[in-house]
Amino acid sequence: MFWKKKEPNPQPKIENQDSINDKRWQIALENTNVGLWDYDIIKNEVYYSKESKMLLGFEEHELSNSVTEWDRRVHPEDSETYFNDFNAHVNGSLDTYRNEHRILCRDGQYKWILDKGKIIEKNAQGKPTRIIGTHTDITYRKKKEVQSERYLQLITSQNERLHNFTHIVSHNLKTHIGNFKNILEFYDEAVSEEEKHELIDHLKTISGALSTTIVDLDDIISIKSKSNAKELNERVSIYNCAEKVIHSLKMDIAHNNIAIYNSIRKNDIINVNSSYLESILYNLISNGIKYRADDRNSKIMLQSLHTKDELKILISDNGIGIDTNKYKNQLFEIYQTFHGTSRDDSRGVGLYITKTQMETIGGTIKVESALGEGSTFILTFKKQTT
Repeated sequence: MFWKKKEPNPQPKIENQDSINDKRWQIALENTNVGLWDYDIIKNEVYYSKESKMLLGFEEHELSNSVTEWDRRVHPEDSETYFNDFNAHVNGSLDTYRNEHRILCRDGQYKWILDKGKIIEKNAQGKPTRIIGTHTDITYRKKKEVQSERYLQLITSQNERLHNFTHIVSHNLKTHIGNFKNILEFYDEAVSEEEKHELIDHLKTISGALSTTIVDLDDIISIKSKSNAKELNERVSIYNCAEKVIHSLKMDIAHNNIAIYNSIRKNDIINVNSSYLESILYNLISNGIKYRADDRNSKIMLQSLHTKDELKILISDNGIGIDTNKYKNQLFEIYQTFHGTSRDDSRGVGLYITKTQMETIGGTIKVESALGEGSTFILTFKKQTT
């Protein structure tokens, strides 16, 4: 009998450990949609995996292995940190390379990429010869970060406006209450019926001004509930707004013998929230009355100036003035006073409120003043297209 020689079982092909690890690494990258790059410093060539190319919207064969292929697509605003971070790792300043940058995709849009890498080979002199790294799409996270930052800015802005509102209530209503108190005192001291009748008319004026202030404060509360205060902006005549304020201060102006001139151009119109603008003008004009000089006839002048890009409103007085050299860093801080008098009704709130309101409506405020000569407050607004 002949026995058929049994053929030995074929031995399985044994892969080396490095090959197995490479496959595991490749599968892991494919499953996580992470791109791989491998930079050969000696040849100045870089390998981009198909996942890296797909992140940009390209097929595997559509991008070359040139080192400039990725570099030239980095957003101009991000390129400096992109190169600085990479060079810092190559030069040994950073243990690992890590950078977040925007990259131009095939469709013309930018994606945010987390780019990470590490030196894995060096030559005999210790110079790096090979770096391997990964590309990860972080666009979604970046959008969420921007959204969160906007929410933070919105909440901060709303808190600042709410803080401002409490001071507006305290400051403006206290002024009207003080006017009521003064008129009632004058009424008690009045002798003739004619004088009492005149004081009653003044009370009606102040009452009307108080009602207007309450309406305005209600408008400000409405602004607080909006995500953007500009939603309630309206076309406002600066001249008419100033006239309204001057009329509400009519008794103070007459009682203190103030000459007031409204030289604002009647066709000067801006898009702002009228409640804020009225409060700003009220504070500055009433300050001109409050801090008048007793040794000369007092006057307040309002005028408008135009430059190519800006509209400026100037409120000038010849009152006691401010030592701007001494107080230049405190002029618009809260609870700061600069007039050097012992007035009980000066709490250092008005200018702080005014500056905050100006910033809220997109303007700026500065003051030019000399002690004993008077002050000029300059309100600046960017010119707006109609």
